[in-house]
Parts: sequence; structure tokens; C-alpha cells
Amino acid sequence: MRGRAVLRRSCRRLRHLVAASSQPPLAHRLNSLITSDQAVSDLRCYFGTGLLDEAVPFTGSRFEHLAGGGDRQAVANVVTADDLIAVQTLPVRIPVQVAVELLEGDLGVRLSELLSSVRFDIDMVEAEAADLAEGSPAHTAWRALCDQPGIGWVRAGRLLARKRPRLLPVYDQVVRCVLGRPKSFWLDLHGALRADNHALHRELMALRQSADLPATVSALRVCDVVLWMYHRTDHQQRSCIGT
Repeated sequence: MRGRAVLRRSCRRLRHLVAASSQPPLAHRLNSLITSDQAVSDLRCYFGTGLLDEAVPFTGSRFEHLAGGGDRQAVANVVTADDLIAVQTLPVRIPVQVAVELLEGDLGVRLSELLSSVRFDIDMVEAEAADLAEGSPAHTAWRALCDQPGIGWVRAGRLLARKRPRLLPVYDQVVRCVLGRPKSFWLDLHGALRADNHALHRELMALRQSADLPATVSALRVCDVVLWMYHRTDHQQRSCIGT
């Protein structure tokens, strides 16, 4: 069985090398990381699959699953207290005043209106670029959150990723650093996922299966966790361009 696993990894690397010349730079960079020998073990460590009894998964492993998920149909278009707690598993906190506005105020009403125009049943690879571009409901919701006191781009992105985990990625300073600060992460990632007949998306799905993760973990979350685990220690120990 181990020999077969090695052979599968070797075949994936060969396919990656053949396709690399035609891939966008971000797709090439992502492929080199998700096909590494470390990717599967990092995912298993993060999500707690196959861990020893005394080991515990990262709290972020509950981000998309807490209380049934933020994209379940009954609550897909409204920010709930469960969503605010889920964001803390990553971990960041939504300032209390903004949280109240999201739960009971005009900000929550505005965000619900925007979310109602953002599909919750498709992966990023299936979306059109216009669904993610500046001026789209998703981007407008992100901007509305970014403009709130104490929120910023990381918290805004995480809250939206909770509401649309298949469509919108978790993105923070660690991931930005390892990818070299792409100009427009959503659009660049979208292009990378769709390149070469969706090769990167298929690799992420294969990686999810190899790590024994449930189907409720999106391709985007697999990607995010691999990148974050790869660079988190180095990022904390030295000054990186993502800081």
C-alpha cells in the first residue's frame, strides 16, 4: 500500500511538471505545495484524522463545521452568533460593537441583502470571474465588512468564508506571505483553479481524499490549510513580506 501511495505521488508530480509551463504563476506555486510529501500529514494533523489519542486537532478544524456550518440553507444569508464563534476558532475576534450590528443592526441587514445574491452551492472553480470581481455582491460585502472599525481584510475574509466556504477562501497574512502577495487573491486563485481544465481543483480534491477528510471540507479550505501549515512557523519566527 505504501508503494502505491508513493507511485501516486510520483504520478501527480509528473503531471504537474508537464502542465507547469502552461499554468498561471499562482497555479504553479500552489501545485508545488499541495503535491509535496508534507501536505497530507499537515492536513491530518490540522483536522485530527489519524491522530494518536493524546493529540488534538487545531481549533480551526471546526471553522466550517461548527453548528452545522454557516452555509446551510436556513442561515446562509444571515450572520449568526454561531458564525461569530466559528471565526474565533481561526482565531480572530469580531469587535463587540460590530458583532451587535451584524446580529441586530443595519450592517446585518445590508450583509444579508448582499449574501442573498451570492450563491452558496457552487465551488470557486465553477463561478465566473464576475462573481468575484470588484463590484460583485461578494466583493461589496467584503468591502462593507472591511470598512467596519477593528475588522480589516483578514476578519472580513474569514467571516465571508464561513458563509460561503466553497466559493470564498480564508486568506490571511501567512497565506499572503507564502504566495508573494498576489494582486487580487480571489481572481488570481479563481484563474489558477480553472487553468489546465481545472487541474488544481482536482488535485485539491485528491488531496482531501488522501488525508481522509470529510466532503464538507471545501477545496478552498484544503488549499488554505496546506499553505498555512507550510509557512506558519517560519512566518512567526522571521520578518516576512506578509506581515
